[in-house]
Amino acid sequence: MQFADHLEKAELHVHLEGSIEPETLREIAPSLSLEEIRTRYSYDTFDQFLKNFGWVAKHLKQPRDYAIAARRLLERLHSQNVTYAEITLSAGVVLWKGQDPAAVHDAVREAASSSPVEVHWIWDAVRQWGVEKAAHVAELAAARVDDGVVAFGLGGDETNGPAREFASVFAYAREKGLRLVCHAGEALGADSVWQALEAGAERIGHGIGAIEDPLLVRHLAQQQIPLEVCPSSNFATGAAARYDEYPLRRLVDAGVPVVLNTDDPAMFHCTLNSEYRRAALEFGLSEPQLRALAENSFRHAFRRETIKVC
Repeated sequence: MQFADHLEKAELHVHLEGSIEPETLREIAPSLSLEEIRTRYSYDTFDQFLKNFGWVAKHLKQPRDYAIAARRLLERLHSQNVTYAEITLSAGVVLWKGQDPAAVHDAVREAASSSPVEVHWIWDAVRQWGVEKAAHVAELAAARVDDGVVAFGLGGDETNGPAREFASVFAYAREKGLRLVCHAGEALGADSVWQALEAGAERIGHGIGAIEDPLLVRHLAQQQIPLEVCPSSNFATGAAARYDEYPLRRLVDAGVPVVLNTDDPAMFHCTLNSEYRRAALEFGLSEPQLRALAENSFRHAFRRETIKVC
């Protein structure tokens, strides 16, 4: 469906590390074979995906490696008529590897400076590693609130890091001027989304589990709280199993502000354009509805004061 390809779009939920195509990873780590890399880009469960995501991240050993990844991602986004992006950097993983987040940030900022895509950064903490480590990420992100870091995010394994435990971290980040986003309702259900909202999240990463609770769906619609829905990701990790049960159409019809995203496009073998085409061909969204999703992607951007809704 070519209509979607020509829509001007924003990408609000894309992980830098998960955007690295096999060819780009080999550019970064020439000792790896493409065959070895491609075997790591296949999984049936969310746990398998997390392990392979970590394997990719381990090969980013220098700030220049992150810069290469950023340049390649932005080239692909520009080719898809994406004019604005909020890219998630797994700052918690950078710290776990013993690397300097400031040096990594400087490298990706420099790489993005030559792109026609307007770029802001979300620094993401890994929830299963605990509140203290998440707080450290928030502190470092807050120090760069005027240097391209727009938000603090919480990702990782929902089952091993309930959002309510991070309410104080979110409160600190908000006080320092960061916007707030939390993965929720991806592997778990509506309660996980409620917890993220109660902790202070302004946008929900994924959020498909919200469909279990009609009260929550009404709340999201009434308060215009956006869900960053990533269909290919959900099917690849087993978070969703059946197309006829996937809630994209029901969420849209209920008035929930949905934004389509890729999550980890290289690892889930998708593009933002293909997600829009999928929304039309597999979930029956009309051209006006696709246009509304594209408008949502700008309307709910965290730097929305710098851009115009299309």
